[in-house]
Amino acid sequence: MSDKPVRTRLGADERREEIIRVTLELADKQGVDDVTTQDMARAMGVTQGAVFRHFPSKDAIWVAVMQWVRDRLMAVLGRAAAQGCDPLDALQRMFYAHIGFIVSHPAIPRVLTSKHLHGRNAVLRQLVTEIMLGYETKIAGLLADAQSQGLARADLDTRAAATLYIGMIQGLVLQSSILRGQRVLEEEAARTFPVYLQAIRQPPTQGSSS
Repeated sequence: MSDKPVRTRLGADERREEIIRVTLELADKQGVDDVTTQDMARAMGVTQGAVFRHFPSKDAIWVAVMQWVRDRLMAVLGRAAAQGCDPLDALQRMFYAHIGFIVSHPAIPRVLTSKHLHGRNAVLRQLVTEIMLGYETKIAGLLADAQSQGLARADLDTRAAATLYIGMIQGLVLQSSILRGQRVLEEEAARTFPVYLQAIRQPPTQGSSS
């Protein structure tokens, strides 16, 4: 009798999920552009044919990956925002939740910014555009709510502040990637966000206690 372990047979949805997760893991290890369907199959211990039974093409896999990222990230951010006691607290919780999501899935920034993927696939470009614009709109909306509640500066440009919010995350990710081992993403985020919060917060009125 063979001692070779028997691989559990997965359902179609489970196998698709596995392919997506393996693709992200490979993208982190070897770069988005170099991931092949043979790599995916080898990592899962199946044939390429098994991969193509669930996705008609490699581009279709990347579209599914992007949809997975969109759905999971928006769910994480939505849960974080719902726990906020006010709009600024919601923004802070979303910021740290987003950082945590990237730490758990470090390939995601590479996938979102890959010219190789987006340059050849209009569907991927559209998905990334939807993610970015939807995120920016959510942040700008919370900033506007903070203004209406007297929590954020009345003269704050909410659209510019939303762009800066997203840019902080992108910059921190880039910094931690370049200075790998010298900077810890979560620690840098904890140092950076209070500076942003201080800049957008409504200053105390003259004579009020701080």
